[in-house]
Amino acid sequence: MALVDILFSPFIEFSFMRRALAGASALALSSAPLGVFLVLRRMSLVGDAMAHAILPGVAAGFLVAGLSLTAMMLGGLVTGLAVALLAGLVSRVTPLREDASFAAFYLISLGLGVLLVSLRGSNMDLLHVLFGTVLGLDDSALILMAACATLTLLTLSVIYRLLIAECLDPGFLRAIGGNGPAVHMVFLVLVVANLVAGFQVLGTLMAVGLMMLPAATARFWVRTVGRQIVVAGLWGVASSVFGLLLSYHFDVPASPAIILVAGSGYLASIFFGTYGGVCRRTRYALGQNAPADSRQVP
Repeated sequence: MALVDILFSPFIEFSFMRRALAGASALALSSAPLGVFLVLRRMSLVGDAMAHAILPGVAAGFLVAGLSLTAMMLGGLVTGLAVALLAGLVSRVTPLREDASFAAFYLISLGLGVLLVSLRGSNMDLLHVLFGTVLGLDDSALILMAACATLTLLTLSVIYRLLIAECLDPGFLRAIGGNGPAVHMVFLVLVVANLVAGFQVLGTLMAVGLMMLPAATARFWVRTVGRQIVVAGLWGVASSVFGLLLSYHFDVPASPAIILVAGSGYLASIFFGTYGGVCRRTRYALGQNAPADSRQVP
């Protein structure tokens, strides 16, 4: 089989593969930039907690209306925002830190969500909610992904500078009259919206994968936030393409395949990344320890 057939035939011959690629690519382009800011804010695990926080709302929507995308999306959005607000409130009125609050609510949400789905649905319904149905996306799901990606990218373009200032120096943002809490809340709303949209593609357990893994990978290759956003988005799309091809040719589940491809890029970047990669740091350390007359003058 020619290389061209391996890479393009599945998407040319089957409409469900094209739909899966469109949905996963939209999710990657939308959520990977948010992951860059989560890494910048050292809130990477908060993204994972938020992904589980939407599960009770998704389950409640499922109990009320079955496998209705609209009902599950609205339920997930409500519970995700509620957990974000509650975690912030608890961290302000108690000695508990925000990350610990998120962890506690995440565990409660996960248990409650699985329980709610199990009350009415079958094991197959539970698997669809937890792991997504990327190969079964319909028109409504694709419209949702496109709308979420458009809204996210447009909003980020408006609050980009304020968000960077709020991440790096909140005091400076307050000094110039910027509304840091409002920017932070808008950012959390975008995170929750992308996780809610992503559960249809990758499920509530893995929707955060295309948000965090490409962002963490980009950190090893480029310095500036803008370039990290571009690299993260491109790697997210590439992970979607090769993950779907891996699923098609080797008959493995599509959602885990996409995440594993994205994760393989992260693991490779740990060793070979331009900034902070193990190999580059080792070469630099050996160069520093070498005798002065043996070092090359740049």
